[in-house]
Amino acid sequence: MSTIRIRSHSMDSPRTTHRARSVGDSGWVVSYLPGRTLSAAQAVAALAAAEEVAALAEHGRLLGLTGLELVSMASAECPWPQSRGLAGRALSLLKAPR
Repeated sequence: MSTIRIRSHSMDSPRTTHRARSVGDSGWVVSYLPGRTLSAAQAVAALAAAEEVAALAEHGRLLGLTGLELVSMASAECPWPQSRGLAGRALSLLKAPR
């Protein structure tokens, strides 16, 4: 759940140190995206992503990993065969060459 606080000239969240500032003309800049002017919706999305990164880092700490290690490992395809359930296994046996 996002906890982004939106004010007329700034956005922040207690879950991350990153912030957004209004630069006028409906433009916003976000602390970790220097040089990019965003819409308000994009700034909210950027801060929501920063909140998610903070949450992933916390999960990583519980596993003895950094947040980046956790994301890298969890992004890989599962090496285990996909479970097809009992019906799927039965059908695969019927289709197997004899």
